[in-house]
Amino acid sequence: MSQKVAIVTGGTRGIGFAIVQRLASDGYKVRFTGRSRESVDRAHAKIEVTAQGSVCDISDEGSVNAFFEEAIKAEGRIDVLVNNAGITRDGLFLRMKPDQWDEVMNTNLRGVYLCCKAVARPMMKNEEGGRIINLSSVVGVGGNAGQANYAAAKAGVLGLTKSLAKELGSRNILVNSIAPGFIETDMTAELGEQVKETVERSVPLGRTGRAEEVAALCSFLAGPDSSYITGQTIHVDGGMLMG
Repeated sequence: MSQKVAIVTGGTRGIGFAIVQRLASDGYKVRFTGRSRESVDRAHAKIEVTAQGSVCDISDEGSVNAFFEEAIKAEGRIDVLVNNAGITRDGLFLRMKPDQWDEVMNTNLRGVYLCCKAVARPMMKNEEGGRIINLSSVVGVGGNAGQANYAAAKAGVLGLTKSLAKELGSRNILVNSIAPGFIETDMTAELGEQVKETVERSVPLGRTGRAEEVAALCSFLAGPDSSYITGQTIHVDGGMLMG
């Protein structure tokens, strides 16, 4: 059997970078996207596995289709899609401008839709089906002041995940989502120690998470041991949200 192929959007840093490294270590042939040539080159410089990065704006249909068409032409198949790419444009709702709302929606929800649409038919041709793993957030479940746009987009990802799981299940394409809590990355490092300490007090495990812990769950959902799991949202949040 030929080597399985995994696509990771937003794979140049943070959680996405950890997922790229984990899936490549698991034996997948990994392709990942970044928003700029500079970010892709930086990822290539520090990556410890074999993976190929490309520039792709996942909010743009033409850019998405071109990326996936090239990937399928080169690899012949796509077995796993991890929709990780996302942005924040935080602000209190009454002060939030329409362009802040639109930019987050276009990347965090429309982008997931476009990427899922690009791989659905190719995955149907796979004898073993496929896996789609969407990165949501605890904010999409519980909301957060100052992040109405982000919360709405990530909640949309949860609904999209469940709908696709029902539509694609008969073709053995499993669709699940991961809802990380406060995960230490270069982005969250900028928030400062006071914010970090406040978050840690709200987490039963008493600490922030690691990107590698999210990647480990992604590895499980991509693999054969998750063959009877679809339409689910699994939290990686140290118990921050329960219920």
